[in-house]
Amino acid sequence: MPGYGELKIITGNANPELARGICDHLGMNLSPTMVCTFSDGESRIEIGDNVRGDDVFVVQPTCAPVNHNLMELFLMLDALKRASVGRVTAVVPYYGYARQDRKVVPRVPISAKLIADIINITGVNRLLTIDLHSGQIQGFFNIPVDNLFAAEVLLVYLNQFGNQSVVVSPDAGGTERARAYAKRIGAELAIIDKRREAPNKSEAMRVIGDVQDKVAIVLDDMIDTGGTMVEAAKVLTEKGASKVVACATHPVLSGSAVERLENSCFSEIVVTDTIPLAEKARASSKFRVISTASLLAKAIHNIHIESSVSVLFSH
Repeated sequence: MPGYGELKIITGNANPELARGICDHLGMNLSPTMVCTFSDGESRIEIGDNVRGDDVFVVQPTCAPVNHNLMELFLMLDALKRASVGRVTAVVPYYGYARQDRKVVPRVPISAKLIADIINITGVNRLLTIDLHSGQIQGFFNIPVDNLFAAEVLLVYLNQFGNQSVVVSPDAGGTERARAYAKRIGAELAIIDKRREAPNKSEAMRVIGDVQDKVAIVLDDMIDTGGTMVEAAKVLTEKGASKVVACATHPVLSGSAVERLENSCFSEIVVTDTIPLAEKARASSKFRVISTASLLAKAIHNIHIESSVSVLFSH
């Protein structure tokens, strides 16, 4: 039996639909929590349930508006600790600021580390996330971090393309991820090689691998502005791919990304619900959302009963 009290799940305003989906899979109700804003813009938090000694999971991806959702997360974690919670786990399906994980130019912050430091001082016991942009971010925390793989739910859908497909990494950095997906569905692997031939000239994109007459699945951990993905789709179509599908865990979709993807060579854009899909994307027939609720529910259950989380992913 677990050493903590009742399992409870609360959520902020970042993605309540995902939190409700997790509860449905666990056969329980979402605990009442008031998460609103004062007239001056300050966040207001009040936990509706008695949580003394309980095992509480806070579902709050740090998607747009990033800073507001982060503050809601910090305040919920602090409120729980002050309410004598037994154990609290931050469930952050999308970890914002993850791309700012090192100094690339002088006099800039390592923002991903700072966010981790703030989460650490709230007294949280554990972090549960999905497809961190950089796995090394786990080392920024002084608590256990469970980094789940969205592949466990995405591959259920992608398996339909089988050995008639080729998994494409849009850059060299994503090769390991693309190789893992390709192996699981019995597909070939290809890589987009981007090179700037000379100063002030656009990048040339070359395809390493055979995509002729195959379904090309362009795989990445997130789609932000969509520029790189759209250019990759264009090159793959020119190289003879019969169909081009985009696949990403986190649909950040900032700026004019939705319009750019809607007008691209992609026949389909497959994403998960770690971030709520933008209204424009919901209205588009190209977007397909695969839920991570079942994956997160299994992880939460295993953590609660002190069982292994690693059994949930096979790669």
